Amino acid sequence: MSPTRKPGAASDHGPPDAASPWLFPGPLPAGRPARHRDPALPEAVLLDRDGTLVEDVPYNGDPERVRPLPGAGPALAALRGRGIAVGVVSNQSGVARGLLTRRRLVRVQQRIESLLGPFGVWAVCPHAPADGCGCRKPAPGLVLAACGVLGADPRRTVVIGDIGADVEAALAAGAQGILVPTAATLPRETAAAPRSAPDLESAVGLLLGRSATVGPRP
Repeated sequence: MSPTRKPGAASDHGPPDAASPWLFPGPLPAGRPARHRDPALPEAVLLDRDGTLVEDVPYNGDPERVRPLPGAGPALAALRGRGIAVGVVSNQSGVARGLLTRRRLVRVQQRIESLLGPFGVWAVCPHAPADGCGCRKPAPGLVLAACGVLGADPRRTVVIGDIGADVEAALAAGAQGILVPTAATLPRETAAAPRSAPDLESAVGLLLGRSATVGPRP
């Protein structure tokens, strides 16, 4: 996993670029979506990090505190086994708040990959909510940037997360969203979600086993 630096991007300790997400492309073919003949399968699945893949530890910069959530490993294996590209889209405002550095963020990502396998892209928003960026979920920037790295059509992409902002970002990007509620999920977010599942494995099972088409809406 090697970080992509754009002109004006942050150094390890400097402020993040107010306009750009941090993108960490993964290895190929892990990040290349298969061109499925089956229209029921998405080209890519993008997952929220904290509360979806791993336990939510606020502003975590310590790899030793990473704990995958139950079922995350089998869910990812099922997606990879069908040739579906997987990536992570994550708000990490701890960077803007001075609680995280780029280096510590990368170390946590590397720890997650050592436990759950490689991802085609990590798309990270390092900005604070007040920064007005276009990448912090529920804005669509992270989803669109991740799809760009993966070469996936947003309309053939599904975002899975545990709060309403994850689903809203998906819809804003033209993708589809599945909510996996946790204790952090507000009741109104659950009620507003177009689709939900009790856990990540169930969400992936919904994608792989359902008959409805994942593709452009009419």
